Amino acid sequence: MESRQGIFHKTTIDSVQQATFHTTTLAGTKRAYPETGDSQRSRPPQPTTPNAQVQFERASTIGKEPPKLTASAIVAVNPSSVSETCEYSQRKILSATPRSTVDRSLLLSFPRYGLPDCLVNNLKSLGISEIYPWQKQCLLGPGLLNGTKNLVYSAPTGGGKSLVADILMLKRVLQDRDAKALLILPYIALVQEKVRWLRMVVQDIKRERQDDKENEQKLWQRRPDEDNIRVVGFFGGGKIRATWADFDIGVCTFEKANMLINSAIDDYSIAKLKAVVLDELHMIDDDRRGYLMELMATKLMSLEHSVQIVGMSATLANIDILSRWLDAHTYTTFYRPVPIEEHLVHEGNIYQSTQTTGIIRAVGKPGTNSNINRPNSQPIRTIQPSPHKEFQDPVLNAVIALANETARSGYGVLVFCSSRQGCESDARLISRVLPPMHQLDTITLEKRLDLLGDLRSLPTGLDSTLAVTVPSGVAFHHAGLTTEERDLIATAYDTGVLKVIVATCSLAAGINLPARRVILHNARMGRDLVGPSMLRQMRGRAGRKGKDEIGETYLCCRNSDLEDVVELLRAELPQVSSCLTTDKHRIQRALLEIIAIRLANSRESVHDYIQKTLLNQSSEPDIIEGHVDSSLENLTSMGFIQCDEYNLYTATQLGKAVVSSSLEPEDGAFIYREMQRALRAFVMDGEMHVLYTFTPVHDFSISINWQVFRTEMEGLDDSGLRVMTFLGLKPTVVNRMAQGGKLKESTPQEKELARIYHRFYLALQLRDLCNEIPVHVVARKYDMPRGTVQTLEQTCQGFAAGVIKFCEHMGWGSMAAILDHFSDRLKAGAKSDLLALAKITFIKSRTARVFYENGFKTIAAIANADPKELVPILLQAQPTKVRLKSKDEQKYEEKLLAKAQIITDSANRLWQIEMQQDVDEV
Repeated sequence: MESRQGIFHKTTIDSVQQATFHTTTLAGTKRAYPETGDSQRSRPPQPTTPNAQVQFERASTIGKEPPKLTASAIVAVNPSSVSETCEYSQRKILSATPRSTVDRSLLLSFPRYGLPDCLVNNLKSLGISEIYPWQKQCLLGPGLLNGTKNLVYSAPTGGGKSLVADILMLKRVLQDRDAKALLILPYIALVQEKVRWLRMVVQDIKRERQDDKENEQKLWQRRPDEDNIRVVGFFGGGKIRATWADFDIGVCTFEKANMLINSAIDDYSIAKLKAVVLDELHMIDDDRRGYLMELMATKLMSLEHSVQIVGMSATLANIDILSRWLDAHTYTTFYRPVPIEEHLVHEGNIYQSTQTTGIIRAVGKPGTNSNINRPNSQPIRTIQPSPHKEFQDPVLNAVIALANETARSGYGVLVFCSSRQGCESDARLISRVLPPMHQLDTITLEKRLDLLGDLRSLPTGLDSTLAVTVPSGVAFHHAGLTTEERDLIATAYDTGVLKVIVATCSLAAGINLPARRVILHNARMGRDLVGPSMLRQMRGRAGRKGKDEIGETYLCCRNSDLEDVVELLRAELPQVSSCLTTDKHRIQRALLEIIAIRLANSRESVHDYIQKTLLNQSSEPDIIEGHVDSSLENLTSMGFIQCDEYNLYTATQLGKAVVSSSLEPEDGAFIYREMQRALRAFVMDGEMHVLYTFTPVHDFSISINWQVFRTEMEGLDDSGLRVMTFLGLKPTVVNRMAQGGKLKESTPQEKELARIYHRFYLALQLRDLCNEIPVHVVARKYDMPRGTVQTLEQTCQGFAAGVIKFCEHMGWGSMAAILDHFSDRLKAGAKSDLLALAKITFIKSRTARVFYENGFKTIAAIANADPKELVPILLQAQPTKVRLKSKDEQKYEEKLLAKAQIITDSANRLWQIEMQQDVDEV
């Protein structure tokens, strides 16, 4: 095939236009666009249909589009060396997974798996009727299907590893109607995604009853959903204590799962737990959160009854040590249903990653013999230099050209950047080389404008960068966006409305968004080179099963980083190990928990527990014993545990309070000191002391803007100033810091005081959020990303729930009640008079105030309203007012009417509950 530049080269993108294979397009009708300047400029700038002209005029209200740029051409270097038949082309021709006619054991209905027809049919409706050979071999491992053996396995991202764990977990729950299972994930977004998936998998599945006469007499006491498999997600803060009776499969974050297991062991209901799945098992050596997996698994292995533990990861190097620890069957596969071609891009040259051995010599790095012409060291394609000043940097030019090539061919592309600012900058530049709005087909344009409308209707309004990039099918995705913005962008990309997402590396592990092509803009994330595990996570997003026949990755590398990057590409995955003996003394929390929940009460039982830890597999016994002895002494000196004359350990009231509130021992000691001082002189005539009390103690990596701190301090009333004085905060120090001073943090006392200043600064933001100031306004006021402010708000809700439990266990009921009230206000983002309305779906903060001021002051008032009455109120509550064409205004009001219907339905449910409670009280 002759390329547009007149050079013969066959790429996976070019093959689209040759119809070498078929790929389904998600968003509207795919059309080809010219890639380079002349043909693009010769195209008349007119809409595809008359309706598109109306849409284009509507879009012009968004803001003026920047001038369009042209992406550099990508050309083949040596066409004659390009083989028509390669490993990937053969894998596309030959099915990697045999059909069921070849191997019936690949069918989910195969009798040996013992899956009920209803489950098999549900999976088939979701596109899964067969499994891969590796999944079959893994599932048929000894003792796995009957639940008598644990499993640790590793499979590449996109290789289907989750299905194995799902099948094993579902078998435990289906075989025993009293059985419970936990699926443990690191991130809230993954928990939410998995809950949605599992609910579709178990939809309409009824478990068989084993009724005897005694049970038949109690049928009237059964809940309507008692025969269903209930999937519930646990994350964030909550006042209701979950019990096994509330769910069958719990999908949890690390923290919530640890809390559930502790509670169940403490109240002896843990016997119902039959299966636990630990996803992202490689995170077990993460000193910040991942160590909780070691705590949970060790506690489960210390129980008298067996719990099947399934651990999985895409990046496990030393799987043997984990299998010895968990006494588990192991399985490792490198199979991917969608193969990946991996590339390194350097100075505009594209190399295959397998060529890295000779790349350094080929480019003539200092200290090497550049005359040595080693095989496989020549680039396969080159990216031509750009005439635009914006693209003079060869790395940026490569990113733009590669993204442009993919998006114009109708495929999705993920670009990973090292910073939030870099994400937004790249998104703007990529959008400037893609087709303008007037060249889009009507369906695509309509969907993108709808996405802009949805973003605009959020409480934060429409981001200025997204307003420019979304019409071109480009968006950015990072922690600076709110949860609602990220969800809309992810959904739009997944459905093909957006073609390009530029994200920080957190997206690689945080949510499942595969792409045809993954581009790394730099080998560094922040200042540091990415690690082998993170590199594999990011590159593993390439290839979308069912939509792509192949995936591609491009690591763009600067000249100064070349040697480090080549070394990175060769690097083995890091060995995982226990982090219980790090500087953060995680072993103290492990010991406090097992003593508090009565899993151990003597030196001998503590020793038995330690023998079951991952730590015991990798450290010398003498070293471990030393850490255990010092940790028990520290816990005793802090007042968390006590030892009687028989050398038996028990947790004190304070120790139990720390465990129940899921605090680290050190943080628990700090909170205890703070609460003791507060109880002696709590400032009740204002809000600041309460808000400070449930501001999290751990580091948010948020720097204090001392000028803002000083301004807010000067606006405090007498109550707020008394709180500052009570906490030991001095206005003179704030003034000095605002003038460029530096806060001392040399001694433990100085570090604790610095933490108090930091907490008070965050409490000022919580004060604004509780008083109906929108998240984006607070973010602008404190010069912080709105997503960071929202994360602070959500984290505070979880921390507040923990502090409330701490107070309840300490017998401080009045303090717990005060904190509980403000926790409700923080969750609602509203003052006290709006708390009832804030329980209604879609009614929070500003929206609740608008309803209240329009006469809808109670749940009953909204429940009895006609949804059409609520549409004008919802229009008032929008953060920005945009003039729309009459047709578009009608469509927008239809969306608001649907939203109003959901609001009235939610209000009706709440009103019925209120009326039932009134009847019960009578």
